[in-house]
Amino acid sequence: MPSYRAPVEDVTFLLNDVLGIRRYDNLPGFSDASDDVIEALLNEGGKLAGNVFAPANLAGDREGCTRNDDGSVTTPKGFKKAYQAHVEGGWNGLSVPEEYGGQGLPHVLNTAISEFASGANLALAMYPGLTQGAIAALLVHGNEEQKQAYIPKMVEGTWTGTMNLTEPHCGTDLGLLKTKAVPNGDGSYSLSGTKIFISAGEHDLSENIIHLVIARIEGAPAGTKGISLFVVPKFLVNEDGSVGERNAVSCGSIEHKMGIHGNSTCVMNYDGAKGWLVGAENKGLAAMFVMMNEARLAVGVQGLGQSEVAYQNAVAYAKDRLQGRALTGAKEPGKSADPIIVHPDVRRTLMGIRAFNEAARALALWTALQSDIAHRSQDAKERQAADDLLGLLTPVVKGVLTDKGFANAVEAQQMFGGHGYIEEWGMSQFVRDARIAMIYEGANGVQAMDLIGRKLPKDGGRAMMGFLGEVQTFVKDHGEDEQLKAFTGPLQAALNDLQGATMWLMQNAMAKPDNAGAGATDYMHLLGLVALGYMWGRIAKAALAAKAEGKDAERMEAKLVTGRFFAERMLPETALRLARIKTGSDATMALAAEAF
Repeated sequence: MPSYRAPVEDVTFLLNDVLGIRRYDNLPGFSDASDDVIEALLNEGGKLAGNVFAPANLAGDREGCTRNDDGSVTTPKGFKKAYQAHVEGGWNGLSVPEEYGGQGLPHVLNTAISEFASGANLALAMYPGLTQGAIAALLVHGNEEQKQAYIPKMVEGTWTGTMNLTEPHCGTDLGLLKTKAVPNGDGSYSLSGTKIFISAGEHDLSENIIHLVIARIEGAPAGTKGISLFVVPKFLVNEDGSVGERNAVSCGSIEHKMGIHGNSTCVMNYDGAKGWLVGAENKGLAAMFVMMNEARLAVGVQGLGQSEVAYQNAVAYAKDRLQGRALTGAKEPGKSADPIIVHPDVRRTLMGIRAFNEAARALALWTALQSDIAHRSQDAKERQAADDLLGLLTPVVKGVLTDKGFANAVEAQQMFGGHGYIEEWGMSQFVRDARIAMIYEGANGVQAMDLIGRKLPKDGGRAMMGFLGEVQTFVKDHGEDEQLKAFTGPLQAALNDLQGATMWLMQNAMAKPDNAGAGATDYMHLLGLVALGYMWGRIAKAALAAKAEGKDAERMEAKLVTGRFFAERMLPETALRLARIKTGSDATMALAAEAF
């Protein structure tokens, strides 16, 4: 049976030594997150993930969710108990403002806890994860009455939340949606339509489910300009805040999926369901994007979580499985064979996953920290710089971490040989679960196009120039440090490739947009590699400082070796990405559609 251990020590090192979280004590909520509080939160969150969420993962995959004849949905055995433990720990409100029952702590801590939960049991973690997104949208765009009516209960965990976008004919192009909203004359609306792929759409974990639904008010403009956002509770809420009568929204069926079987992904039918407008009429897309951007970052963390749990189990197996002899002579002469971890190709695989995981974790936390700065700083210039980075990195975190998370799950599965293909070992579940993260909340090709088409040129390229400047400054400041040259040298070469790709797109994409489309995914991964290389530079700097102080020398040396592997074996991929981008779109677009 697979196991999971939350990487508490690594997160602690990243927060304290690499990101320097204490430097932000001037921001609201950070001073409350003292070192003792952070240590307690990470340890308790790690225990919840490893001891409660993880044991329910394999069984939840096998059992899945059940839709009953009355349209209700039963989650797998063990899920209710695990979710209740999550609720009792107050984890839903970790970074929610105190006025709505939350703890007001930094979002970066919530991101760390989310990785633990996603690594331990992705299907289960999605229920509170989606609630977090619904809370975020209501905090920004809901009126005070809506905030008071819904957020405290969702913080408590007695109510959960969803986002309802996709329709059978309408995925990424939300302008095609058909769900309609008709005013009732009393401030409410009657919603009718069908939504598909709605994660956590119906279940038995909470007493009420608060759906955030996009629809078109009768007479609204066509396309995305006519989209409005509505809050539609499963049960209507009485004036005293108690649960009232059932609303006209129901689960028509549960999707039969490749993975995340423990999450109830539903077809949702709205048959004149009563809902209330969130924000302004026809401005729903902007409101929904708050939740979508929150979700995109969270999905990136899901990719990392699956990569980490797959890695942990692959390492355990590689240390135990006896097969063949080391090329340099027997390492376990008293046994019939050596453990497979002695073989260079096995090491190559495991080192590649490990090197990604540690840098990806740093990138996810650094990005979350930008969100905290953008929302909490009193300095307008600081807020703008953080918001620029957050916007630029969101598609990268979502796209790169999930692409690599899935690939790493497959690589980890390979370590098991034939046993990796057998369900009882659990590795196939990690592969199946990781696959969805590349698709939902905007398929990764869409993330790449968002990066190229929107984020890169926004504000005259200000965000990209800020990122390039920050990385270049790091290389310049530490380029003469002999101990860091193994990191700064390859990082400079990768940065040159990124600058070259950016210039090529500026010169060749305006006149021929297909050049941008054909190179978008390569550009996203090129930027991701540079961001991960920058994280390794910062990790190495912190590890060297810790070693010099005599702190945890063996673990710090392991980080330096792992980072060197990334710099030597993985970062040079930027040259390949640049070469692909420069080929343009001619061969990609040459064939007529009929020729395929």
